[in-house]
Amino acid sequence: TERDATSWSKSKLKEVLVGLVVEGEAGRCEISDLKQVEGEASCNSRKGKLIFFYEWNLRLSWKGTVKESGEKHKGSVEIPNLSEENEVDDTEINVSKKKGEGDVLKDLMRTEGTTKVREALRDYLKALKTEFTLGMILPTRAAVGQELAAERKLTGNTMQDSISPQSLDIVGVKIPTVKILMREVFNSPADELYSVFTTKELVQKFSKCPAVIEAEKGGRLQMFDGCVSGEYAELVPSQRIVLKWRCRSWPDEHYATVTLNFKGMAAQTELQLECRGVPVANEDSTRQCWKKQYFEGIRALLQQSKDNTE
Repeated sequence: TERDATSWSKSKLKEVLVGLVVEGEAGRCEISDLKQVEGEASCNSRKGKLIFFYEWNLRLSWKGTVKESGEKHKGSVEIPNLSEENEVDDTEINVSKKKGEGDVLKDLMRTEGTTKVREALRDYLKALKTEFTLGMILPTRAAVGQELAAERKLTGNTMQDSISPQSLDIVGVKIPTVKILMREVFNSPADELYSVFTTKELVQKFSKCPAVIEAEKGGRLQMFDGCVSGEYAELVPSQRIVLKWRCRSWPDEHYATVTLNFKGMAAQTELQLECRGVPVANEDSTRQCWKKQYFEGIRALLQQSKDNTE
């Protein structure tokens, strides 16, 4: 299969490059616009391997302010050939400035600026190889069987019990994943914090959305207008909750395993979160989901009930 990555790449390049800030003793510069994006990109899947093709000619605008004088200057950055034939470190990057003084800014852009632009180009290529390609390689049932057999060999049959023959029938998309670990301390006892995750009314209060909460083994979970869904895999009151958990934007049928451990400390509780199997491309958004949607909402709810009690 082949997928055209051209229009996806254009918006990704804009996302990683525009707004890039470079600061130094001389002053401050910022990439203000992506003036020219010429080229194409695509990805081929052949015999289970991904082959990438990309060729870009880019022109960026930058603007800057000299620290001492406050003078403002503008210029451009040209990247005539970003392609798979060259490493990012060897890719040509030319910095120019409109006539007049302010060469200190040009020097800043030529040194620090070039380094930052290369970092952004690496981010684009990393996203092209992970985010864009999600779902492109569908492993065959035989291949998955071979992989599991190899893993069993490596671990000395320790995985034998956990893998049933039926598990080979359901083959999802093979994608790179990461594990997220987070810790938060809440000003409430463990049983109270535990109930916030298992009581429908409290979940709806902190999430400010209708929810489906069936807090029993195998029970369903749906929150934030369906953006998050899954099921309860294990519940140990006031101590631990294990969830099969996913975000709507993830590849179909892909779930992470979320373990929430509640460690009581006097009037406080430390919540230890482990989220295994998060798609690499969704690592940051998943962290933000737990931090902003969950933890901040729960903290506000606990504070509110504390104020009401007082």
